[in-house]
Amino acid sequence: MSEQRPRDVRQFAGTTEASRAVHGGERRVRAGHPLAEPIVQSATYTFDDTADLVRYMEGHGGEGREEYGRYGNPTVRAFEEKLAALEGTADALAFASGMAAITTTILAMVKSGSHVVLFSDCYRRTRQFVTGFLDRFGVRATLVPPADLDALEAALTKDTRLVVSEAPTNPYQTVLDLERLAAICRPRRIKTMIDATFATPINLRPAAHGIDLVVHSATKYLGGHNDVLGGVVAGPEGPISLVRDLRHVLGGVLDPHAAYLLHRGVKTLAVRVAQQNRSALALAARLEAHPRVRRVWYPGLASHPSHAIASRLMSGFGGVVTFAVKGDLAAVSRVVDAMKIPRIAPSLGGVESLVEQPALMSYFELSSEERLALGMSDDLVRYAVGLEDTDELVADVLAALETP
Repeated sequence: MSEQRPRDVRQFAGTTEASRAVHGGERRVRAGHPLAEPIVQSATYTFDDTADLVRYMEGHGGEGREEYGRYGNPTVRAFEEKLAALEGTADALAFASGMAAITTTILAMVKSGSHVVLFSDCYRRTRQFVTGFLDRFGVRATLVPPADLDALEAALTKDTRLVVSEAPTNPYQTVLDLERLAAICRPRRIKTMIDATFATPINLRPAAHGIDLVVHSATKYLGGHNDVLGGVVAGPEGPISLVRDLRHVLGGVLDPHAAYLLHRGVKTLAVRVAQQNRSALALAARLEAHPRVRRVWYPGLASHPSHAIASRLMSGFGGVVTFAVKGDLAAVSRVVDAMKIPRIAPSLGGVESLVEQPALMSYFELSSEERLALGMSDDLVRYAVGLEDTDELVADVLAALETP
């Protein structure tokens, strides 16, 4: 009689991003033997008797055992394990939104008197949280110019506990030299946190370059279908355990049905991102050659300031193209309105192409002069490539550029 396979044995994880997206973190056997990860829709969990409860409280409850929905859920845990496998980290932790992941992680890393350094092109809500909200609790912050590691090093103090950036950034696609950032911060025992939403674990794995904590808005590429909110942070066991303890208190937990959608979405992440990489590069190249376009920002182009670093760190350059159309705000709006394929909407990373004017979508309340002071000119367009045919996407944008 053949030896029975252990019930907790893991599936084949693979050595490529495509295989890890499908099989990473998966269990070979689940209760009831379903192939798809089940949705465990329960807010509370039971114990057989008092002795069973005591064993759990002593840490002997067994892998996958939960107590209460705010502290854990099997479906949520399956998503977390898959993301840890994709990022190549010891653990990962899921949240109800990307901002919940960012704010809870930052809060877990600092205390009153701490100092945080951010690059000035970080996501504006992250900047607002650190420079506005945390300031009320005695946490100081310094903003340094995009990708300027000399300025970063000069800004560090004995109280600096965390450095925050994105890779690539939004909307100008700047890619920071992560290895040099880690080399600056690690000897000083300063934690580094990178928002890698634009890159995805398919194009960039910051932990492999020395970064401590990697966050994603799972709403974007990880979910991939514009139908679910979520966030995740991945990293070593120590820092993640601190974030987990704070999540228990703050309560920004991911719903199990949302976790199921994200877990399912990640399985197709590699093939989706590969197509979006191809389409975005093709679109960026055609836009750069168009006389109506003032400038294109895409790290896959040799003209981008971060091209050399992106080529070294990234396996693909992402699905977002930012470009400036010659003309005023109204003229740019006419070009956007003439596009037939993308919908005008915030967000990115889904199967449908989306387009927006940052001046109207994110900075509407500011004047043109105020926007320009923040680096957001009125002629900017951000195009988030979906899964439509590459040639049709490019032809649609080029036709729209002929609009008077």
